Amino acid sequence: MLPSLFRDGGSMFWLLVLTSAVGISVFIERVLHCHRAQINSTEFLNGVKTVLKRDNVVEALSICDATPGPVARLVKTAILNRDHGRERVREALEEAGLAEVPRLEEKLNLLATIAQIAPLMGLLGTVLGFIQVFQRMQLAGLNADLQTLQGGVWEALISMAAGLAVSIPSHAGYNYLVSRVNAIVLDMEKAATEIVNIVCEAPGQARK
Repeated sequence: MLPSLFRDGGSMFWLLVLTSAVGISVFIERVLHCHRAQINSTEFLNGVKTVLKRDNVVEALSICDATPGPVARLVKTAILNRDHGRERVREALEEAGLAEVPRLEEKLNLLATIAQIAPLMGLLGTVLGFIQVFQRMQLAGLNADLQTLQGGVWEALISMAAGLAVSIPSHAGYNYLVSRVNAIVLDMEKAATEIVNIVCEAPGQARK
């Protein structure tokens, strides 16, 4: 089955195969990135809070450095700005958050684009296949038979099927990644709210 698809699919089918390979690689890379970025923020914040209660800022920063993901980087930002007052901590967290979100959303537009254009590429392949059919009919005239025409028909059908086969998983993958990113952003917002209170109540913090 697969050898015949590659043989009869035409040039657009090969382009769709390449597009699907790009989509798969983007999806896998983003899934791994989200997996590394999402941590147990409650447990992490409790650990940082315990250390800061002992006024051990260096250890708290070390915990942040050893923990991957945007939540840990936000917490580190808050700790570094703890001596500048609550408002400055909030501003620093907002700035850091604006820098983190694009990292999470990186390459998602590429996956969405693949999902949108794959059916159009398949449609183009279908049109090219039928153009080939009519060209062969014109050349063969009254002698045209199914054997003469089937190559173009196969190319048309395979291209359309390939376009849909690439588009549907790409849509699903994009929506899944968006949900993962939204969950991480929600964790970031919750952590930012909590860390403001933690660092501003830590021993040695000048209340401003």
